[in-house]
Amino acid sequence: MPASAPAHVISTRVAHTIQEFRAAVNASFVPLEVSSLHSERFRGVIRSAVVDEVHVTSMRATDHSVQRTPELIARGDRPYFKISLMLSGAGLLVQDGREAVLSPGDFAVYDTSRPYSLVFDEEFRTMVLMFPRQLLTLPSAMIAQLSAVRITGTEGLGGIASPYLAQLAANLDELHGATGSRLAHTALDLVTTVFTRELGLDEPTADPHHVLMQRIRSHIDRNLGSSSLGPASIAAAHFISTRHLHGLFQEQGMTVSTWIRTRRLEQCRRDLIDPVLADRSVAAIAARWGFIDAAHFSRAFKAAYDLSPSEFRATHRLPSTV
Repeated sequence: MPASAPAHVISTRVAHTIQEFRAAVNASFVPLEVSSLHSERFRGVIRSAVVDEVHVTSMRATDHSVQRTPELIARGDRPYFKISLMLSGAGLLVQDGREAVLSPGDFAVYDTSRPYSLVFDEEFRTMVLMFPRQLLTLPSAMIAQLSAVRITGTEGLGGIASPYLAQLAANLDELHGATGSRLAHTALDLVTTVFTRELGLDEPTADPHHVLMQRIRSHIDRNLGSSSLGPASIAAAHFISTRHLHGLFQEQGMTVSTWIRTRRLEQCRRDLIDPVLADRSVAAIAARWGFIDAAHFSRAFKAAYDLSPSEFRATHRLPSTV
């Protein structure tokens, strides 16, 4: 959904044919090929909520398959991460040469910028969390290591995240206002924690290179409001050279400054639609997150979200829940 869309949308789509379901799927997610070996008896329902760029979808349907092909990817859609949680039935997710068979409670992540397929051989229920990739603080290259990897919902951190995701899907009407935004971002924090554990980044024997990158990203997030935040201060805080720092980020396909700007803009975006901060000026919000030059902030924000900060606030402000 484009950045200019309303901040909170709930929709229900009932499909009595595979053609209707295909249209509903493409309206709810990204363009996909959908087919069924038993199209004559196909039935499906998709119910979705969108809050602060996070799509939460509850879906039930009879057997079918889904493919995200290179041709569809070439259309240039915005890249998203998707997390599928099985609620009943079973499903097969395939991406990057890996296969994950998901049973109730299990979930897995996949990336819409690369081909994938989903196969459901029986009637099922699932929830899907879809969000822009930059909303996770882990690098996309690291998340790629987890694509189509089954995470069990019966033990460990997965056992904490899975019920929370299921409750989001069961309570879509609650995903509105500032509360809905916080619930959605709590889900992202939870899955980030699960992914950190799955990648072994919190283990004493973890790859020092990956651990260092996580420390640097956490340091940046903690210091976004500081006008002195930059390559020199970050390198000094981690006892490395600025050259080494730049090299670490180049391996992830970005620059240090780009990452700092992206994280600052994301925090400003969230503040601009928070009713609690409705009386705070755009300039004050920008300054809170390290943008001292209001004109520079306005240009950067519009380049990222296609709207000026004031326009974004007016069209995306979440309704009060009082």
